[in-house]
Amino acid sequence: METNSCLDVASFAEAYGMPELLEEAEDFILRNFQGVSTTLKFLDLPANKLLDLLRCDGLCAPSELAVFRAVVAWLEADPTERLAQAKEVMTGVRFSLMTFKEFREVRAINLRLDMLHDIRQLGPHREFLLSDPDQCRIRRPKYALVLVGGDQVVPDVGNRLPSRELWFANSLRSGTGLVKSMEWMVLGEIPEKPRFRHGVGVMGGQLYVVGGQFCRFSPSLTHTRRYDPMQDKWQRLADMQEYRSNFTVVVRENCLYAIGGDTDITLNLGSVEVYSPDSDTWRFAKPLDHALSGHAATVWDGEIFISGGFNSTYQCLTSMFTYHPERGTTYLAEMSGDRAQHCMEVLRSCGGLCVVGGVCKQRTFYADQLACEVYDPLSDAWSAFTPLDVPHVGAASVVLEEKLYILGGYCQEDYRETRLVHRYDPAHWHWENMGKMPGPNTDIRACLLLLPEHLRH
Repeated sequence: METNSCLDVASFAEAYGMPELLEEAEDFILRNFQGVSTTLKFLDLPANKLLDLLRCDGLCAPSELAVFRAVVAWLEADPTERLAQAKEVMTGVRFSLMTFKEFREVRAINLRLDMLHDIRQLGPHREFLLSDPDQCRIRRPKYALVLVGGDQVVPDVGNRLPSRELWFANSLRSGTGLVKSMEWMVLGEIPEKPRFRHGVGVMGGQLYVVGGQFCRFSPSLTHTRRYDPMQDKWQRLADMQEYRSNFTVVVRENCLYAIGGDTDITLNLGSVEVYSPDSDTWRFAKPLDHALSGHAATVWDGEIFISGGFNSTYQCLTSMFTYHPERGTTYLAEMSGDRAQHCMEVLRSCGGLCVVGGVCKQRTFYADQLACEVYDPLSDAWSAFTPLDVPHVGAASVVLEEKLYILGGYCQEDYRETRLVHRYDPAHWHWENMGKMPGPNTDIRACLLLLPEHLRH
């Protein structure tokens, strides 16, 4: 799917009754609205189709001013025919979400259209606009960014308070200068005990929470829990066959894969277990070539990619390989630097799989790894991208609307918590400060969930 073709794909899917393809195309259009709005196909949209897009809460744009500019371009493409539709189409622009500075541009634009006369006389926070609920709704991504569990770093290990809470980012707000803020809300709690160094995965719209620890010196767990956000209910499922913490969980072909990890403080694992939701069972798959913990894993086009981590002597690794449950390990080009306790996510707009944060080994001690790299599976090669300004060791990560979020963690040098969210935008090649984290934020896990609307308003 590309910005130049997605509208054609949506039209094709609608014409030939292909609802799944239509949903995928419409989601792509909403996620990439700013790019799509610059295409010739966008300028040919019928007014009703454009208005359907504008009225979606999931429409992604850097500001409501960008939405307004897209509508202006659409109107100017054929002003003679579209004058009569202009006022109705402009109702899809949420002027109440604009700042006064942005609204000055709206008032300054002279399209010689009568329907703009009333808008120019208004400010974004006038009573007329605020009386319309549609004008006040914040645009949000279709999927919510959810944080699960986590620990905190304090000098007194005995007083650490791991978290049971699930938080979700309800909205994104502009802040002072270059800093933005995320509005965090509590979604619920993990049953029974807190959890950190655990694994999470999402299948069928439901959240799976696996293994981990419930306090710093507790043994690793085998527990598996499933959360249904639509019913707001937890269910206990079959336990894993081995105790695991500091491991990875990925979803492939409607199964969960629990890969490696620590079984206690001094012993890590090379085993892999596969969970089938149909039979509620865990089974062993082909093991890794060596014991591994503190690594990162993700899925690209059906293949499981695994990077870095600690080996059995807790040396940081530079390795990158694919794992198959029957064929096992296939080694790929190595990273330029070693790392463990890091994040890896697929970011196609950046060219492949991005590795970020973690620690590296310098002589006899661990140090913060600030360098960032991206792996291109087509060329089997690595390249550097913008390094971090702030350490993120044991952080969480997700990709939302083709931007990479890295959340929380700590600094290896002084064990100070990194109570910040940073977002990488490949279009501008820089990291943005998105504000503070909620609650404990070390050894947390993050995912994207589709939440019921009553929780998000």
